[in-house]
Amino acid sequence: MVKISSKKLESGMVVAQAIETKRGQIIAVEGTVLSPQLIARLSFYNIENVMVTDETASNTKEEKVITEDISQLLSDLDEEEVQSITIPSVEIKKPAEDKTKSVNPAHTSSHIESMSFSSKIQVSPRFQKYQMSFTNSMVSLKDYFDQIISGDVDEDLEQHMLKVPSELFASKTSLEIFDMVHNMRSVDDTIYAHSLNVALIARAIGKWLKYSREDLDLLTIAGLLHDIGKTQVPEEILNKQGKLTDDEFALIKSHPLAGYKILKNTKFDTRIKLAALQHHERFDGSGYPRGLEGDEIDEFASIIALADVYDAMTAARSYRSPKCAFQVIYEFEQEGFQKYNPEVIYTFLKRVANCYSNSRVLLSDGRSGQVVFLNKNALSRPIVKLDDGEMVDLSTPDNHDIFIKSIL
Repeated sequence: MVKISSKKLESGMVVAQAIETKRGQIIAVEGTVLSPQLIARLSFYNIENVMVTDETASNTKEEKVITEDISQLLSDLDEEEVQSITIPSVEIKKPAEDKTKSVNPAHTSSHIESMSFSSKIQVSPRFQKYQMSFTNSMVSLKDYFDQIISGDVDEDLEQHMLKVPSELFASKTSLEIFDMVHNMRSVDDTIYAHSLNVALIARAIGKWLKYSREDLDLLTIAGLLHDIGKTQVPEEILNKQGKLTDDEFALIKSHPLAGYKILKNTKFDTRIKLAALQHHERFDGSGYPRGLEGDEIDEFASIIALADVYDAMTAARSYRSPKCAFQVIYEFEQEGFQKYNPEVIYTFLKRVANCYSNSRVLLSDGRSGQVVFLNKNALSRPIVKLDDGEMVDLSTPDNHDIFIKSIL
């Protein structure tokens, strides 16, 4: 194995020894193939050196040639074929067979039907570009958090911060944004990736509520900063896999007040500060830290609260798989209208459901089909046209036990 400076790492190199943060958090296990996104993440965690295998350290030129060949292949295919291709991350070795053998596009397109909706997104060029921008944005956001916490805040900070997510939401439809959010997960980060997602979701909600451009920008910053108080909670507690003790849970619940204290004396808009303080308050008074009810909760905070919970529910956890949009809508329908701002949550659920109104879905009984009609009073239980042509109305009592398991 060879020790290489993180600044000299290149895509395709293979990790020879697990990479850990200073706190012992594993970023990459032995055998991981380095990608541009992972290399950027190493910079995010200030990893100075990495152990890579001897072979890949001296073989990056060959890998670049192969990568260029793949890029040429992709450029010759249409968009549908490109989105269907799965390019696995593998260690590239000197091939024994003839290097001139060409790749048959038909071999890749044959996987279209077997790939999941999520997989198709993750191998698309659009997502690869988004993933790189997202990782770079996390690095920038961490820097801004550090500046704010240290009190080193300049007058143009808001404008600088808006550049962080601008590449992520620019010229994208609501469906594209939610598709990207659902698939851009950082299991080793509980603050910055989540804050970016919340900012993007909150901005989408603001657009649906017809907010002005100025308010949309402020709402986006509120999303970016809503969890700044978590920087005051030890990482070992934030990332704990098992059940929290009462004291640990109390410490986590202190983050809204901690965030407000950090922002209190800055020049940020009051609504941004209140979003940090109130994003865990609930309309029925069941939230914290003050148990506020109804209109006592600022509207920005009520939007951030909804975006915060939606992102958490659609993220993978150690104890469960990520929930699809229709499953999340169902859970909100069960109790959301009591806990969240009614106008905000109804607009949100209706719009999210509309994003996936023509999607192919997998039902809990194993059958698959296409969503053809949304039930206004039960958005999570639409009418689905099965592959054999049968229509199934999930809102009827006869189909009460059937639900949408995933989007295909």
